[in-house]
Amino acid sequence: MNTLVCSADLEVTAEFDDLLRQVHAIGRDTLAVHAADVDRDARFPTESITALKDARLLSAYVPAEYGGMGLNIHQIGEICEVLGQYCGSSAMIYAMHCIQVACVVHHGQESLFFQNYLRQLVEQQLLMASATTEIGTGGDLLSSICAIEVNGDNFSLTKKAPVISYGEQADDILVTCRRSPDAPASDQVHVMVRRGEYTATPLSTWDTMGFRGTCSSGFTLTAIGDTAQILPASFTDILTQTMHPYSHIVWGALWSGIAMDAVNRARAFVRAEARKTPGETPISAVRLAEVDQVLQEMRHNVKSVTREYQELLDKNCPEAFKGFGFSIRTNNLKVSCSQRIVEIVGKALLICGISGYRNDSKFSLARHLRDSYGAALMVNNDRITKLNATMLMVHKEGH
Repeated sequence: MNTLVCSADLEVTAEFDDLLRQVHAIGRDTLAVHAADVDRDARFPTESITALKDARLLSAYVPAEYGGMGLNIHQIGEICEVLGQYCGSSAMIYAMHCIQVACVVHHGQESLFFQNYLRQLVEQQLLMASATTEIGTGGDLLSSICAIEVNGDNFSLTKKAPVISYGEQADDILVTCRRSPDAPASDQVHVMVRRGEYTATPLSTWDTMGFRGTCSSGFTLTAIGDTAQILPASFTDILTQTMHPYSHIVWGALWSGIAMDAVNRARAFVRAEARKTPGETPISAVRLAEVDQVLQEMRHNVKSVTREYQELLDKNCPEAFKGFGFSIRTNNLKVSCSQRIVEIVGKALLICGISGYRNDSKFSLARHLRDSYGAALMVNNDRITKLNATMLMVHKEGH
């Protein structure tokens, strides 16, 4: 695995603080301005992604040697948390893009094609998507029905994907499939297909309760390309070492951002109520203190697992990811955060009352609540908990 080496000192540099202020400005001036109509119309947040491209944030995780910012996972999580405070859909798109970038950064640098691709990503601020789930596998990422067919230096593939987030807007898509038509379902590769080399025929639409702007429709994906576009590592290694932990960390971070904005709206409501009765603390202030505690626990959990993951990356030892301990803790992070966000937004709604329930109120929490319920469905919590139960039966404490 090619790991990104980042100094822990980068987390507190003045340069990164300036970058976060810039991200907040993009959030206020662009994401928040369009969040309501992105949600209402279930449309791609074009303005938000354009602003992130203009700030060159789509290459934030690309190492500096290729022209990127060279940020680490902690810093990417911080950016996702900030974006989540302004528009959940935009934050989710950015997070999912960063997951794909990490797969290339960690597992593609041995390849000349992917070295050049990282430089192109920096220059053009390409948007990357993912096609991992497949109709007929029941959501099992470690199993594929479709297979890549190689003819000389070229490949072709066809995959029926029930979900490809922002599939119509992406420049490139990382696709999982069997290594060959006669390979077992678990022998998978990760292949990049590029705009102009694939067609995406719609299988379903995206009219959902929350995260409506991610435009996660289903497609039959048909692609051709050069065999150099196949990542050198097996997908099992990519999933274990990068996609699985990175996803749960950046998702947890952006869910924390959504929860933070809900608490901030509740805080503003309590302050407004307090001004009506000077010198007297509203009863809703007690609920505010309680929900702030839950938010603090949620954010602490995200940062704790992020720190552990960065330490494993710094060791540059793929064996470190084969033990069940870290995988269980990463799964627990996802399950916990997806439950906490619903609890936090729900408590904030109780504080704001009818003002939070209304769609036309500055304290409205309707979008936050609908987005929060999507968290448990992204890699279903029941599936994750069952997997943890299986691993716990053979896991040795302390490993």
